[in-house]
Amino acid sequence: MPSGLRRYYGKGDLHFITFSCYRRLPLLKTVRARDIFVKELGKVREEMGFRLLGYVVMPEHVHLLMSEPKEGTPSTVLHTLKLRVARKLRARRKPVGAGQLQLPFAETGEPLRAFWQARFYDFNVYSKGKKTEKLNYMHANPVIRGLVKHPSDWRWSSWGFYYVGEKGHLAMDVGE
Repeated sequence: MPSGLRRYYGKGDLHFITFSCYRRLPLLKTVRARDIFVKELGKVREEMGFRLLGYVVMPEHVHLLMSEPKEGTPSTVLHTLKLRVARKLRARRKPVGAGQLQLPFAETGEPLRAFWQARFYDFNVYSKGKKTEKLNYMHANPVIRGLVKHPSDWRWSSWGFYYVGEKGHLAMDVGE
């Protein structure tokens, strides 16, 4: 871990997490890729036992608002989630050589070395006000980026759960 980067776990705080695709490339730009991500997020949540209070999947990054898992840390959750999503999204590619999978291509036409950036940003959410702030930030992200005119038009987020009572792809764990 780089010097100066500190993670604060074990205090019962929620965690606002942001992580990006490799070189911030839009590797989640397709409906299929975003659907796979959300499906895997649901599976990992169930298996690792953390509460999910909000999310948005953007073409090149993801925001999550989550609790710590029953066992492990948000770091172990992210490791598992990123690994599974990368494997699923690369599974359709034909093997290049002995045991190697061809990664998606960068704009240069060269295969990518990775699917995800190695690091992630983690902010401890310690109050109801901060929780609301982070949820609003996530839900506004697709509008601010010009992907849609209203958060209701972006189905890869928890906006519908909070504002119109729709389950959407994933039900949120309310409370706290």
